[in-house]
Amino acid sequence: MEDINGMMETATPYVIEYGLNVIFAILILIVGWIVANWAKGKITQKGRASEKLDDTLTLLFAKVTKILILVVVVMAVLGQFGVQTASLVAVLGALGLAVGLAWQGVLADFAAGIMILVMRPFKVGDAVDIAGTSGVVQEIGIVVTKLNTFDNIAMTLPNSNVWGTNIKNMSENAIRRLDMVIGFGYDDDMDEAMRVVNEILAEDNRVLEDPAPQVAVSELGGSSVNINVRPWTSKEDYWALKFDLTKRIKERFDEEGINFPYPSQDVYLYNQDES
Repeated sequence: MEDINGMMETATPYVIEYGLNVIFAILILIVGWIVANWAKGKITQKGRASEKLDDTLTLLFAKVTKILILVVVVMAVLGQFGVQTASLVAVLGALGLAVGLAWQGVLADFAAGIMILVMRPFKVGDAVDIAGTSGVVQEIGIVVTKLNTFDNIAMTLPNSNVWGTNIKNMSENAIRRLDMVIGFGYDDDMDEAMRVVNEILAEDNRVLEDPAPQVAVSELGGSSVNINVRPWTSKEDYWALKFDLTKRIKERFDEEGINFPYPSQDVYLYNQDES
């Protein structure tokens, strides 16, 4: 009996010490979890209220913040039990380096995705041209950007390819300039041709008065006199106006007797006397 009492007296301080450590660890975990969720909610709230921060990036920042806080909490809990966290941090750092080297391409896409979401050169629904690929943006992800081409083919582009090239956004500005080149014969009256084109532009209410459209002789070509026709219109009317103007100019030129010359080539034949 005395041995049992002695063992209990010896073990009691250790039980109390470790019991307190367990209690403190549980408290740290509870408080850390509450703080992590609070920080995540706060970042989400502020990010969604900001017009400059994309929702995808907001959620990413919120999740990363929560994870970092929980990592610190776990480190604190391990330290409570006497675990050397410095060596653990070194191991995690080495593991992170190894993963980074193995996933260089993915990390490059990830970094480019962050830049796209921060700088916002385009948004979902915009008509864009990215490195020669044109279409409507369907999704902007952290690693890839998805779009549907104008003939409805789904395209998936790695973000490193998107951010590392020229991006044309056809939906960014409210108005666009339509550039057309119209050719007519050398025997036709230039002023008459330009007058007809100006009348066609004036009759179409989709053509903006400001900026004013431009109709000017641009080139004396090999078989035609070419004029530049440059009206301004809203981005929504761009393609419809282009198609309608092309048709209407052809019809009016036919009515006015203005010719569209066919490409021609002169061939000279030489007879060489037999010697």
